[in-house]
Amino acid sequence: MRAVVMAGGEGTRLRPMTASMPKPLLPVVNRPIMEHVLRLLRRHGFDETVVTVQFLAALVRNYFGDGEDLGMSLHYATEETPLGTAGSVRNAYHLLHDDTFVVISGDALTDIDLTELVKAHRDRDALVTVCLKRVSNPLEFGITIIDEENRVQRFLEKPTWGQVFSDTANTGIYVMEPEVLDLVAEGEQVDWSGDVFPQLMEKGAPIFGYVADGYWEDVGTHESYLKAQSDVLSRRVDVEIDGFEVSPGVWVGEGAEVDPDAVLAGPVYVGDYAKVEGGAELRENTVLGSNVVVKSGAFLHRAVVHDNVFIGPQTSLRACVVGKNTDVMRAGRIEEGAIVGDECVIEEEAIVQSGVKVYPFKTIEAGAVVNQSVIFESRGQRSLFGPRGVSGILNVEITPELAVRLASAWATTLRKGSTVVTARDHSRGARTIKRAVIAALNSSALNVEDLEAVPLPVARLRAAEGGVGGVFVRTTPGVPESIDIVLMDGSGADITQAAERKLERVFSRQEYRRAFPGEIGDLQFPSRVNEQYVVALLNRIDTRGVAEAGLKVVLDTGGGTAALVLPPLLGRLGVDVLTLGNRLDETYPTETAEGRAAALRRLGELVASSGAAFGVRFDTVGERISLADETGRVIDDDRGLLVVLDLVAAERNRGVVALPVTTTRVSEQVARFHHVRIRWTGTSAADLAAAARDPELILGADGRGGFVVPESSGMVDGIAAFVNLLGLVARTQLKLSEIDARIPDAHIARRSIATPWAAKGSVMRTVFDAAGERKVDTTDGIRVVEADGCWAMVLPDPAEPVTHLWAEGPTAEAAEQLLDSWTRVVERVQG
Repeated sequence: MRAVVMAGGEGTRLRPMTASMPKPLLPVVNRPIMEHVLRLLRRHGFDETVVTVQFLAALVRNYFGDGEDLGMSLHYATEETPLGTAGSVRNAYHLLHDDTFVVISGDALTDIDLTELVKAHRDRDALVTVCLKRVSNPLEFGITIIDEENRVQRFLEKPTWGQVFSDTANTGIYVMEPEVLDLVAEGEQVDWSGDVFPQLMEKGAPIFGYVADGYWEDVGTHESYLKAQSDVLSRRVDVEIDGFEVSPGVWVGEGAEVDPDAVLAGPVYVGDYAKVEGGAELRENTVLGSNVVVKSGAFLHRAVVHDNVFIGPQTSLRACVVGKNTDVMRAGRIEEGAIVGDECVIEEEAIVQSGVKVYPFKTIEAGAVVNQSVIFESRGQRSLFGPRGVSGILNVEITPELAVRLASAWATTLRKGSTVVTARDHSRGARTIKRAVIAALNSSALNVEDLEAVPLPVARLRAAEGGVGGVFVRTTPGVPESIDIVLMDGSGADITQAAERKLERVFSRQEYRRAFPGEIGDLQFPSRVNEQYVVALLNRIDTRGVAEAGLKVVLDTGGGTAALVLPPLLGRLGVDVLTLGNRLDETYPTETAEGRAAALRRLGELVASSGAAFGVRFDTVGERISLADETGRVIDDDRGLLVVLDLVAAERNRGVVALPVTTTRVSEQVARFHHVRIRWTGTSAADLAAAARDPELILGADGRGGFVVPESSGMVDGIAAFVNLLGLVARTQLKLSEIDARIPDAHIARRSIATPWAAKGSVMRTVFDAAGERKVDTTDGIRVVEADGCWAMVLPDPAEPVTHLWAEGPTAEAAEQLLDSWTRVVERVQG
């Protein structure tokens, strides 16, 4: 005896889950509904089965194949157009015309005893036996009325309460004799209960009903889909669950990692190779698919999460469904009854409210509150580039596939046969992404010089000395799980906004250039690049007096690539040095705020105890520095900028200093004292790089430990800044604490306010209007200057749903009061 599994329906009530996936493939506890059906058939001896397919038929065929993996033999009957429940079975006539067969839906979850059903059919010599199930609410089902002998009296599809004369629902499971198919017109749309069965009843044919005792759930709505998950987990239905029951009701798949500090309140299911971090909480009836990542602080309750989904920290998912390959970023919320389709992005702090449906391939912007379904449009999909290049979570947003596409798009904008530089920090993630970049560049007819792990300033200098640019891959500062891909032009600077837009056009259209076999680029590994950088540095920066001063300094390389450059550099400078972290530490790819604070405290202690002139700590790519004076006191970045400014300006007594507009105006006092002019710039790296081209420039700084020494490369360079500082201290014979003491105190308050993307324009317009007659500077954002010289600045973040505010006053209290007043202006716009 054969079985027929009907798997051709579109499942329109289950959209958006079925927008890109046929209903029979929807997973119930990490296994497609139809697979549960096939396993039931095999358990009852139906090894040979016909599958009728129509909607997204190829996906069903590709998934199940010939059935060998299930120990079955599967045959497929494909409908070109929908033929109805009877017409689809008639379409498989050539496979069914010679024996009794069973018809069953491929999208209903059941454990009904099919052996008993077939036995009842044969005992009654029935032509058709309809499997029935008693239900409490029959309105969503076709009901069937039977007499005392179980003979079918009437069929009624989707009744109203006034038409409900029975609670026996038609399950769509039938046992049939092959002659029934002769009553179904070939190639026409025909239904069993609406067309065929009424004809048979008029003829008095033996059609019987069989009321089954097992479990049956028609998975036709979002509510029933969630119910099916909980019923499987609660063992209300007899189906197989892949995995191990590690504690009562807690199922864990093969290769899954669950941190001991995670909270799992069963029944829950964690799929194969999923990862649940400590601090995450999975409450009752939560199902995780394969390769799902749940970060610390996430909360999931009755949530169904399909394969390859990323659930960020502090997220909240309640009674919702999240489709495969979707990312839910930090603090995102998906409320009860919401459905998010495949390959979506729910950005940081976005809220998808109850009942909302987000269709596949959509992006919900950071901070958005979505209360209507997103079907055609994306809500605020952000651009490819941010303030740090192309950034995102490793293997979630920044994958090898994306790296290949990005590098291919960039290469398409460059000439064939050009040479580019690639480099990375010391992390494994950066190494993996860089290898993907190299493969794409070579396949696009570009030659590559791979510097491997080097400080970022070394890569910038090499990119500027030859070729047309470079790629540097690094761990995002302060975010160990994130990666930045920095693209550089032929001067070693980040590529311009115009170049970014050109690249994005190629990227979005996927119009990549591919090399012919004879054009594939070369890959070379230049030697002694760090030594060449050191030689260039010492030839360009004034180090007079360093050897004679007998200075002692403490250096902390931060476990990063600066450790590769310092030995040959220090050997040539002739200073007494105590070094820390002088190795590449893969376990510390970036400095967190806590780790940085602890390292700076240790640096200060060693400076004070060793009698050193000062201490310097590099970031992990040698781009920025932090300072400690001879007393061991750590100098914060704002104050460090003023100290270095005073040293440089005192020696030069002329020239221009480039500073971001967010810098304290105490810098103006220092500059005027030494007859130096300040050129105010925007806060972006591109703004500072543009200002560094001024031939009169003597110093540039970004206020975050980054300094531009124009004699060197014109780029932010922590190693060059250290060498320059060493020469200045040696020649002036001044201590950093003495310089700091002669600079007036500055009082700047800062604050960041979450702001939806859609509200940013209104915020800035309101701030401008609120400024009234006061002086306004729009170099970057809006800076409002009060009559007494105090100022406040409002600047929307270019990459996050945040507005940043600064305020400076004569005292800390005055600065806070001014900041509070402008905070109220910004918050008033957002309601």
